[in-house]
Amino acid sequence: MPVKIRLQRHGKKGKPFYWVVAADARAKRDGRYLEKLGTYNPNSNPATVDIHIDHAVSWLEKGAQPTDTARTLLSYKGVMLKHHLNGGVRKGALTQEEADKKLAAWLEEKDAKIQAKKDGLTQADADAKAKRLADEKAVSDKRLADAAALEAEAEAAATAAAAEEAAAETTEEVVEEAPATEEEAPATEEAAPATEEEAAAPEADEASEAKEG
Repeated sequence: MPVKIRLQRHGKKGKPFYWVVAADARAKRDGRYLEKLGTYNPNSNPATVDIHIDHAVSWLEKGAQPTDTARTLLSYKGVMLKHHLNGGVRKGALTQEEADKKLAAWLEEKDAKIQAKKDGLTQADADAKAKRLADEKAVSDKRLADAAALEAEAEAAATAAAAEEAAAETTEEVVEEAPATEEEAPATEEAAPATEEEAAAPEADEASEAKEG
């Protein structure tokens, strides 16, 4: 029976989640399988791959053929390397201890790279968050400054309006007082003729007395 190591789709729409399975090559992609070997979650960053290395190697040694995507995931977790090293042990090219050391060193280096990527992503997220906070603060400060400017402008307008109103009231008071002064002026003028007549009367009396004499 031909066996394939392939992905079986699970998860929900828009967020797929895969099982890595050993299945009959004639079975449907998401149908029955012989053994579940691990999982693959492409939704995380970096993607999360969990493979049972020994079981996967066992199926490879039995002749199971991985699909291209499955082979990439197996290589990512060191399954293909261990399969290769086991072939070297069987041929006598190296001992099992040497093979295990090589695999352990490779896995350690791989884990370090993955961790470095995670740390880089964490730092990038922290930087992005700090930038967002700085941008939000800048927007908030600008909003406060604009509000303060509008308030100052409103106060200035209110002060100007009050000054104009006070000036208008002063002008009205001056206008109301002006007619009273003008009314007093004719009274003085009317009194003037009486004074002239009184001044002319003695002169007339003196002239009359001169004629009589």
